Amino acid sequence: MKFWKRWAISVIACVALVSSARAGEIVDRIVANVNGHILLQSDWDEELAFEGLVNGRPPESFSTAERKAALDRLIDQELLREQVRPTESAPAEMVAARVADIRKSQSGLSSQEGWRSSLERYGLTQAALEKRLSDDIQLMRLVEARLRPSVQVDSRAVESYYHDQLLPELQRSGNKEVPLPEVFGRIRDLLTEQKVTQLLDTWLASLRSESRIETSEPAGEQNR
Repeated sequence: MKFWKRWAISVIACVALVSSARAGEIVDRIVANVNGHILLQSDWDEELAFEGLVNGRPPESFSTAERKAALDRLIDQELLREQVRPTESAPAEMVAARVADIRKSQSGLSSQEGWRSSLERYGLTQAALEKRLSDDIQLMRLVEARLRPSVQVDSRAVESYYHDQLLPELQRSGNKEVPLPEVFGRIRDLLTEQKVTQLLDTWLASLRSESRIETSEPAGEQNR
């Protein structure tokens, strides 16, 4: 039954797109179907524009592999939303802090004129950018709330990282050694983040294996 529902949704969407094309309107092409949820070319274009803004690169400079990776991230986000189902926006101060980080990361974005010009160059608006950042923040907050309680980092793991990785790195770089108590908390947080990332990767791999994911064509063949 679910298969027929997904098939019907795809047919309806295709009919609508064909009708628009016949009417002389711009067609927003389907690029992926994730368990019946359709991702459009405009979604993909916006993702590339967002990543271009964050990294200070024009989207057209992205390689085929980079464009495919962007589409894969959109698919992963959809799979996660099916599991945690965000129902509210992220706190405004967190979104504002993320915008500030983006502006600080590149020269020329500190002034309002430079910022507006950059948004226009990538075809983004302040509202669209803030909505995207809010969605990302809230999604990852829910994912972390689900995964983090299962992560345990004991003192032996912290001590091992300190002796086996941090001290040798400090010696190679010629920096002064720091006592373990001074960096214990930071090392524990780092190891916790690494374990959460590993759990997330494993979870996504499982979700992909259990899901019906269809893409319309190789992800590098983008038409803007």
